[in-house]
Amino acid sequence: MLTLLIAVVLTALVFEYINGFHDTANSIATVVATKVLAPMQAVALAATTNLLGALWGTAVAKTIATGLLDQSYVDVTSQVIICALLGGIVWNLVTWYLGLPSSSSHALIGGLCGAAVAAAHGQWGAVIWSQPADPWYKGAGVFWKVVVPMVSSPVAGFIAGYLLMGVLFALFWGMSRSGGVLMRIARPRWANAFFGKAQLVSASYMGLAHGLNDAQKTMGIIALALLSAHQAGTLDALPGWLAWLRPSEAALAHGDIDLWIKITCAVTMAAGTAVGGWRIIKTLGHKLVRLHPIHGFAAETSAATVITIASSLGIPVSTTHNISAAILGVGAAKRFSAVRWTVVERMLWAWLLTIPAAGGMAYGLVRLLQAFGLT
Repeated sequence: MLTLLIAVVLTALVFEYINGFHDTANSIATVVATKVLAPMQAVALAATTNLLGALWGTAVAKTIATGLLDQSYVDVTSQVIICALLGGIVWNLVTWYLGLPSSSSHALIGGLCGAAVAAAHGQWGAVIWSQPADPWYKGAGVFWKVVVPMVSSPVAGFIAGYLLMGVLFALFWGMSRSGGVLMRIARPRWANAFFGKAQLVSASYMGLAHGLNDAQKTMGIIALALLSAHQAGTLDALPGWLAWLRPSEAALAHGDIDLWIKITCAVTMAAGTAVGGWRIIKTLGHKLVRLHPIHGFAAETSAATVITIASSLGIPVSTTHNISAAILGVGAAKRFSAVRWTVVERMLWAWLLTIPAAGGMAYGLVRLLQAFGLT
């Protein structure tokens, strides 16, 4: 059983690594497309900021570990978690190969739900679907923590990008009429130089937000695996020098994640980020809308703000959805025809299919193990 637990941790880290290169585009597509940074410079910036963001906060990890599955219905064994992770990994690799910016977050959540339902022999109660609360963002379960944010956060990203771009347009139009130094700043060459520097800040902000939300999901998976193993007695016979593997249920209930889990996940995501995800960068940075530094600054700032707010509330939102929506909002602020809506349609299909596709794969894997008596 201890061997299986180690396999869970390693599989979770493989997912984290793939998440790093799959979602690199989220934090650097715009800064590469606007030519503010060369690709390798942008990857280095993203890797560093992802690492820092991953070490900041644990609210999302707590949601993944304790807020989605009802363990009174299902025994969350190491085999179940491995199947959940494999469902997410396969879907991530498929969408990465196709260059589609789908959500690693939703792939993981879909895998968890599909594996849990299969392990519970078709009992849908294995998944916490909805536990409403007042205010709504304190509600638990898939509906409040996944479905509602899946719709509301991209809408917020689109609106924020649209409004911020509108404000910047209005501000620079006013500058162009006022003469002097302000008029020079408002000219395209000066604006590109100014926002090129500003985009270094917004891209760093985006990288921090990505690490803050995405890295925590794998932290939650590892914490869930350790907690399940502890409750099953798997860790009782550990030698003293491995006692640090035993999680504290009280600590997890308060949102505390062991430091070694944080550091391991943060470093793994940063390593994956360093590999890059150029197929998706091409889609986000070039195919959706033509970007200049001012547009990149507006999109990154808008998306990162939405993600940071969600992370503080323990909501595992999609970085991909938010930056894509913010880019669309920025493009629409220029003019609606500036957005390549056929590319948007492909992305929307990937978004809609992610949870059921990853869930279906994880469900099938668990059923396969059951058929051979391995779980």
